[in-house]
Amino acid sequence: MGQIKESEAQELLQNNVIVTSVERVLNWARGNSFWPVTFGLACCAIEMMAAGGARFDLSRFGYEVFRPSPRQADLMIVAGTVNRKMEPLVHRIYEQMPEPKYVIAMGSCAISGGPFVDSYNVTPGVDTFLPVDVYVPGCPPRPEALIYGMLELKKKVNDPKMARLVRHGK
Repeated sequence: MGQIKESEAQELLQNNVIVTSVERVLNWARGNSFWPVTFGLACCAIEMMAAGGARFDLSRFGYEVFRPSPRQADLMIVAGTVNRKMEPLVHRIYEQMPEPKYVIAMGSCAISGGPFVDSYNVTPGVDTFLPVDVYVPGCPPRPEALIYGMLELKKKVNDPKMARLVRHGK
């Protein structure tokens, strides 16, 4: 067998070797396999279920594994109106999720209280007691909007500098 020329060796290395950090590989894996907790509060939850169905097929992105326990999930999609009575329960579910964990506020009720914001018992947005990573507006938002929101969350996870800036409000 003959010697490999330097140019051939460089070409083989460029096509077959990837040099990166462990953090980037982990972020890539996290961004391509969210496991949302099975959790819905109001009409937005119907649209969330539709996003997981055959027509919109959330599973093509690797996000189809809705977990029944918060201890097995890394994403909470707050879909619907959060009442003051429900606020500590939502917070408890969030606290039971392992790190790293992410939150999507889905629908105008979860984002700002929606049409019920003037009521005495409605929380004026889930971001008053949870750190929200992505907002998906609408009343109710379409399944395509939720898919877009999850893809935006994927971008934030893959770029940790952007996630730090947004999460800490800088």
